[in-house]
Amino acid sequence: MDYLDTKGRVFDVQKYSIHDGPGIRTIVFLKGCVLRCKWCCNPESQEYKIQTMKVQGEDKVIGRDVTVREMIEEVEKDRVYYYRSGGGMTLSGGECLCQPEFARALLIKCRENGIHTAIETNLNVPHEVARSVLSQCDFIMCDLKMMDEEKHREYTGKSNKLVKENILRLPEFNVPFIVRTPVIPGVNDSPEEILSIGTFVSELKGLQYYELLPYHPLGLSKGTGESSFHPKRFEKPSKEQMLSLGQMLKKLPCEIRIAGQSV
Repeated sequence: MDYLDTKGRVFDVQKYSIHDGPGIRTIVFLKGCVLRCKWCCNPESQEYKIQTMKVQGEDKVIGRDVTVREMIEEVEKDRVYYYRSGGGMTLSGGECLCQPEFARALLIKCRENGIHTAIETNLNVPHEVARSVLSQCDFIMCDLKMMDEEKHREYTGKSNKLVKENILRLPEFNVPFIVRTPVIPGVNDSPEEILSIGTFVSELKGLQYYELLPYHPLGLSKGTGESSFHPKRFEKPSKEQMLSLGQMLKKLPCEIRIAGQSV
């Protein structure tokens, strides 16, 4: 089978993004995730199956099957913006490493066409799976939500052992990468927790910066038709708290950012 006929399941395509990698980008959101984060802002991404969800009071079908051939046509439409800005295509989710064959094939085709490739991932997969996809990326964005394995399991449903192992091996790819932490009040917002994550990643070769992302309750307004998704309610961290955490991290040997802005 021609690799361009490889099928994948996506739930959204976002154009003209400037927050998900360098330059202006097209983001392809893949369905399915290995984690069940209690603060998830995209609950529609968690299940691989196609779902019906209430969006602003109306039923909406979430998920569609596409081939690499079909998706590259959509990505190519904005090539002029990539060229002018140094942008390209970003794979996101859900967790795009849950569909490694499709993700890899789409990234390969983008590279063949001269389009910069990036990925957003939680890295909670075996390294062999991660390597098959990350080897086709020009830029990697990954999350490390907390250091304690049992606490990570409590709030996401999975251990973080694979995440930490894969992060330590990111320098093997010889491409720039960033590590991000969503700051969730009452979960991982203590100075000790944030400093332990920053210290873990700060000296890795290839790390561009470590970024803190303030929690935003985007997922609270969403729910699937067959079983409504009600994430636990968390408070948004204050600007003062985020700045305090960022200032604390400045002692580390890497650049620190808060929601895209250098500290």
